[in-house]
Amino acid sequence: MRIFIYSIFLLLSLCPCVLVAQNENGAYTHDDTLRGAITPERAWWDLCFYQLDVNVDVEKRSLSGSNQIDYIVLQAAQVMQIDLQAPLSIDNVIQDGKNLTFKKAGQNAWLVYLSKKQEKGNRERVQVYYHGIPREAKNAPWDGGFSWAKDKKGNPFVATSCQGLGASVWWPCKDHMYDEPDSMCIRVTVPKNLMDVSNGRLRKEETHPDGSKTFEWFVQNPINNYGVNVNIADYAHFDDTLQGEKGVLSLNYYVLPANLEKAKKQFQQVKMMLRAFEYWFGPYPFYEDGYKLVEVPYLGMEHQSSVTYGNRYTNGYLGSDLSGSGWGRKWDFIIVHESGHEWFANNITYKDIADMWLHESFTCYSECLYTEFYFGKAAGAEYMTGLRKLIENKTPMIPDYNVNKEGPIDIYFKGGNLLHMIRQIVNDDAKWRAILRGINREFYHQTVTTAQIEQYISKNAGRDLSKVFDQYLRHTEIPELEYSLKRGKLKYRWKNCIPGFDMPVKVSFDNQPMQFIFPETEWKREKVNGKHLEVDPNFYIGQAR
Repeated sequence: MRIFIYSIFLLLSLCPCVLVAQNENGAYTHDDTLRGAITPERAWWDLCFYQLDVNVDVEKRSLSGSNQIDYIVLQAAQVMQIDLQAPLSIDNVIQDGKNLTFKKAGQNAWLVYLSKKQEKGNRERVQVYYHGIPREAKNAPWDGGFSWAKDKKGNPFVATSCQGLGASVWWPCKDHMYDEPDSMCIRVTVPKNLMDVSNGRLRKEETHPDGSKTFEWFVQNPINNYGVNVNIADYAHFDDTLQGEKGVLSLNYYVLPANLEKAKKQFQQVKMMLRAFEYWFGPYPFYEDGYKLVEVPYLGMEHQSSVTYGNRYTNGYLGSDLSGSGWGRKWDFIIVHESGHEWFANNITYKDIADMWLHESFTCYSECLYTEFYFGKAAGAEYMTGLRKLIENKTPMIPDYNVNKEGPIDIYFKGGNLLHMIRQIVNDDAKWRAILRGINREFYHQTVTTAQIEQYISKNAGRDLSKVFDQYLRHTEIPELEYSLKRGKLKYRWKNCIPGFDMPVKVSFDNQPMQFIFPETEWKREKVNGKHLEVDPNFYIGQAR
């Protein structure tokens, strides 16, 4: 997923403006509701299948095509919302051979009036035809759309990225995360001598009289809208396989020819990543569709089974270590982070973008777990705690629902540290690993809410963690452990926190082994053996004496 950092400068300047809601004063518009809510015109039908057919005119930077939408009627209704963002325009909508009436609702939503009676339980289909010049990405992938670039030979180098902005920036769809198609066919027509790489497996390739080609890709698994992508270039291809937890996983790589040898070396890290994440999270979620890594003209993105890459074939984040610990330069950030999203974003997807921490916090934490898998537990902890300097604590990690508003940059680094800290509370590495794998098994190929994940972790940890989640996800204050230790008498409590906050914390007395104490918001007292108290640095808290 998008990482909002090029450097510390961009962290302080670019990122906050990207993350600000569409209305800084908090006054949302009807367009915000149409984009972010499960409107009545969305709620009555269940999405089953897309067949997207799009012709990309690289010279004119325009699109034309159609999207077949198969759905099941959940309740009787006659008006359907389809999303397509300006300046693209719907030309026609057809059901059972009949042209339907449609009109624009707001800036980017369209209402389609169905003439056929929609009866509960029936499977139906509409075909939406469209055309136009799609929004050009201003700073992909943070401010996305279509990226129109050239390779060093002057050949077109084109790619899409649209998380947050929405897939409707380039194709008509039901552009809300709560509903995914069970499968999808993607047909992309490109000029001669070029190739399209999209999600899933390449099913066939058609050559037309003018030399243009249509590449047909098929996705066997559910897929979220922003995970669908188009990547067009004069690609070189190589492949490999991995013997994974569910059998043989195909690995395919598409890169610019000039970078082929560098890619063959750098992309060896893919197998390392997959082995680490299958250990921590369970089997790769899309064996049927395979794994692809595709070079693009921007930094990278977690498009499902078609992960995109632009990290310049170097370790770290464009060569740097975000944590400052040194461990972040031991591995390629984009390969690890964006692929981690195959488990947390593509396998398990938020229903509402306000719960985007479910994608970014777990995937930021996956970087810690990758580091631990290859370099040891202490290295992983050093990497994770090193990211704390990037936490801002300006706004809660979970913002407003139903208006397509995503959380602040803290959903990465603060969220990752929250999960790292919960592991310390669980205090059982085998149980913690079982929780991470269990989440991917319990919510396999599902869209979820924060509440579902909170409840699952609490239940399987054997401790009610609701106050911990509430404090760190919905408030900006960092709890402070206030204490005094005199003549073997410890007096302590939590302050700067929500009422009833009751998180246990590990401490050491006089450099002895760590042990738990159980502070609450009221003062507690107990006798201890020691003169000095040290808090486990793996707990993201403040201290006051």
